[in-house]
Amino acid sequence: MDNNDSISISLCMIVKNEEKVIKRCLTSVKSLVDEIIIVDTGSLDLTKEIASEFTNFIFDFKWVDDFSAARNFSFAKATKDYILWLDADDIIIPENVEKLLELKKTLAYDVDAVSMDYHLTFDDNGKPSFISRRNRLVKRKNKFKWYGFVHEFLDVSGNIIHSDIAITHKKEKIYSDRNLKIYEKHLQDNKTLSPRDQYYYANECKDHGMYTKAIKWYDKFLKGKLGWKEDNIEACGKMADCYIHLKNWFDAIDSCINSFKYDAPRGENCCRLGFIYLQQNNIHQAISWYKVATILDPSELESPFINLACYTWLPHLQLCLCYSKLGNFYKAKEHNDLAALIVPDNPHIKHNQKFLSSVLQ
Repeated sequence: MDNNDSISISLCMIVKNEEKVIKRCLTSVKSLVDEIIIVDTGSLDLTKEIASEFTNFIFDFKWVDDFSAARNFSFAKATKDYILWLDADDIIIPENVEKLLELKKTLAYDVDAVSMDYHLTFDDNGKPSFISRRNRLVKRKNKFKWYGFVHEFLDVSGNIIHSDIAITHKKEKIYSDRNLKIYEKHLQDNKTLSPRDQYYYANECKDHGMYTKAIKWYDKFLKGKLGWKEDNIEACGKMADCYIHLKNWFDAIDSCINSFKYDAPRGENCCRLGFIYLQQNNIHQAISWYKVATILDPSELESPFINLACYTWLPHLQLCLCYSKLGNFYKAKEHNDLAALIVPDNPHIKHNQKFLSSVLQ
């Protein structure tokens, strides 16, 4: 450690063609770190020139269709006590900068890693609506490694503390087929996909509208019974989404129910069930599942993936619709008002307020 009591931090990033966002990222974090390591995997824009305003430690890495290889290369260049990793379209907002600066002063050196929330999407008021959790700060001497050629993960062990610090994701790039192509090349080369890669390949297929193929790979992943509990639950929900797109309501319901094998009901899948029954005009069944979603407490979950909307305003908004269809406008207003307490500027809620006001008058 340095002579003072604070830990020192290396920021490690892998980048490619990030000229639109990298300055924003590095500006937000420069006061926190003692060293910035940039590994460029083939930029053709001004990414490296912009990064050079913040650091001299810029390295080229030949892209080999393997994210872990690039991240491990970046970690190998770090020299400080701890490593913080970010993507170029991430930022740390001022209140979390302050929290991280305080952590830097007080972190005990026997801590091997620090997890932080990852704010991925936001509601109409700018509050995070989908949150995951990642191990963001890790002790360099432990030589933790990244694994997985796509959707890589950092294998961390030891004394891990869970902080209230959050990283904010501000995606700018249009969604691409890069990862899908990497997976399909892997399969064309007759390479085997691990259970984790089966799940993420299914996700890529789903995101590209290849619903039948996605269902096949989700099914293969789940039947293998080697997946992480949280991925199993997510796979059930995403398989249901594929069936919803195909209007196969029976199998969509079955997929949601299957998620209950792995843990207590989640708000996400309860809302899916409500939606499925609503699409079939089975209003009372839809109401029952949306009501379940409203009584679940996301703070009691161990899941690192939480869509807060499915536990708060969304089921109330949908209950407003359900009760309106039944002609029970007082009950509809009750639920719309509850949703409005959370996201008052939501356009659907405002529309409902005007409609219900005119009906009830």
